[in-house]
Amino acid sequence: MAGKMIVLTGATRGLGRALTAGFAELGHTVIGCGRSQADVERLRQTYPAPHDFTVVDVADEGAVARWAAEVLPRYGAPDLLINNAALMNRLAPLWEITAEEFARLMSVNVIGVVHVIRHFVPAMVERKRGVIVNLSSGWGRSTSPEVAPYCASKFAIEGLSKAMAQELPPGMACIPLNPGIIDTDMLRQAWGDGAGRYPSPQKWAETAVPMLLRLGPEDNGKSLTVR
Repeated sequence: MAGKMIVLTGATRGLGRALTAGFAELGHTVIGCGRSQADVERLRQTYPAPHDFTVVDVADEGAVARWAAEVLPRYGAPDLLINNAALMNRLAPLWEITAEEFARLMSVNVIGVVHVIRHFVPAMVERKRGVIVNLSSGWGRSTSPEVAPYCASKFAIEGLSKAMAQELPPGMACIPLNPGIIDTDMLRQAWGDGAGRYPSPQKWAETAVPMLLRLGPEDNGKSLTVR
């Protein structure tokens, strides 16, 4: 296993897929997950061992627990844990979002992050080393109409991360990271073709990957943004 060991959720699409490529090209080992069997298989073919990809829905705690139970004995505690998996709500006033839609978004964007933390971070704490990055958003620090559920989930990530940062031992860090505005499927869901004005995930990763690799204890609890 070369370089850093990086655990990454939502590795199969968008920002996660671009991060996977960027880390792998620099010689780091990516242990990733995604919900699509077909997408996971494609990643396995593109990035074989020592990289490792598994079908996991982070909203399912049992699935996350099984994933961690396979990963930790084989690879050890991650140097960098990135909670990237997330959903966007359909654009609508909050009162038109069904209970099921709201619950599903929160189950991935917030509860899923906690599931991953619960099952991976104790091994990092025991080692007293490692960085946890929870993907936030500009909509975790500001608001817009018709994205209230997504805003609620990312505001939660900001608070959760800052509180958790105070619980970690010296030598570790937990950071809420706003990736900036990127032309992803999620952004196109919100802005349509207007998303094309912004950088592609691949272009974004050229800046994001080195930034993520530089993060350390001195960044603990800071709300950071990829510039």
